[in-house]
Amino acid sequence: MKVRIGYAVVIACAVAAPAGAQQQPVPPATSTEAPAPAVAPAPPAAPAASGVELPAGYVVGPEDVLTVVVWREKDLTTDVVVRPDGRITLPLINDVMAQGLTPDQLRDQLKAQFDKFVQDPSVSVVVKQINSRKVFITGMVGKPGAFPLTSTMTVLQLISMAGGLNEFARAKEIVVMRTENGTPRAMKFNYEDVRKGRKLSQNIELQPGDTVLVP
Repeated sequence: MKVRIGYAVVIACAVAAPAGAQQQPVPPATSTEAPAPAVAPAPPAAPAASGVELPAGYVVGPEDVLTVVVWREKDLTTDVVVRPDGRITLPLINDVMAQGLTPDQLRDQLKAQFDKFVQDPSVSVVVKQINSRKVFITGMVGKPGAFPLTSTMTVLQLISMAGGLNEFARAKEIVVMRTENGTPRAMKFNYEDVRKGRKLSQNIELQPGDTVLVP
């Protein structure tokens, strides 16, 4: 009798063990947080055009080369040369006066003109070449002629760029000719004084259109 009871206990334990080992799988936890909103990609930046470094007080003048960029309007983006009358010609708006304006002033003027044909135009004006700012030197120097004035330049620097004075130049009688408000003005320049460090105020900073006469 004892043997049968023990055998029954063993069988019951063997059957109960695997039944107890089986467990229901736990479902994965779900997050109650709302998904982060998608971030819209930033619009592409307007293409940048490279230009020359502009001197202080620069305004557009004849023979200057400009790049007019109208963003997303390839047919309106173009290089232009300022004509002798100071105007430029562009698609849709035709002739526009550019002479005497800064690049920013010209940009604003073009934007107002293009606004008649293009919705909210984005316009930029880039100066590629400065050909309007020139100074001149003539007479007894190595290389007389016109020189671009793209930065500050003094009379002494211009003489140096022109190859220096010739042997027979009258160095004490050099004259700088300038037109101010339509009136010609003559300013003396004594090369010998400046060379020796005297009366340095004669070595003035040149302005576009100045002519240095070396007798």
